[in-house]
Amino acid sequence: MKFITAIIKPFKLDDVREALSALGVSGMTVSEVKGFGRQKGQTEIYRGAEYSTNMVPKLKIEVACASDLADRVVEAIQQSANTGAIGDGKIFVFDLGQAVRIRTGETDVVAL
Repeated sequence: MKFITAIIKPFKLDDVREALSALGVSGMTVSEVKGFGRQKGQTEIYRGAEYSTNMVPKLKIEVACASDLADRVVEAIQQSANTGAIGDGKIFVFDLGQAVRIRTGETDVVAL
């Protein structure tokens, strides 16, 4: 099993969700996060005043899936979240040792 974490631009969430649903991914967790990479923040205008922020708002998507599906999940996220601009985000893939469904006690791929 694999645990995939993707950091994306907030407005790309629906595109990513649709792409993952088309693959048969049964669920994901989404969190609002802030951070910076090569951009080093951004400049915005609020009520006529320009100000700089060090942290850029992003979304973190977490998906657990079977190992044989992981490459397709990564590709789907990459294609659907891509705008071609700086700050599109990153995808991280981790090995997932065990998953347990709390309600039924099912484990591993069955629990996903």
